[in-house]
Amino acid sequence: MSVRDECVQANRSYQEAFDQGELPMAPARRLAVVTCIDARIDPAKVLGLAEGDAHVIRNAGGLVTDDALRSLVISHSLLGTTEVLVIGHTDCGMCTFTNEAIHGKLLDETGADASHIDFLPFADVDESVRGSVRRVEESPFLDGVAVSGWVYDVGSGALCEVDAA
Repeated sequence: MSVRDECVQANRSYQEAFDQGELPMAPARRLAVVTCIDARIDPAKVLGLAEGDAHVIRNAGGLVTDDALRSLVISHSLLGTTEVLVIGHTDCGMCTFTNEAIHGKLLDETGADASHIDFLPFADVDESVRGSVRRVEESPFLDGVAVSGWVYDVGSGALCEVDAA
């Protein structure tokens, strides 16, 4: 059975017991989370969240990019979130390459030039989290939103706050 088929089968089981269809659109805990796509992070488990509790925005590196910022503004302005957690993690793949390296790899593999794309790699997870926190703090559209930065340890499951300084 393919992974796709396994997922579809799991959804059928989920659907049979599903009883959350009346949840409101706005997150119950008025929380938005920005974190990485890394499969070792399950934000609901890490943070003790249930369906309907929070908006979770994921991208490679857990960065507050222009698109993540767009989602945070919608989350706050239209759906009432008042707090943002930015969560990076140890052993992040974004620390393992440079733009030049991935541009070369893609050119070799596909023949297509990706030199116009900034894949946003970084060398320091804590500093990356600080930068993302600053983007939220500096947005005129997120005034009054509480934001904090964290690093999730993929080896221990611990969540450690990043000093804002």
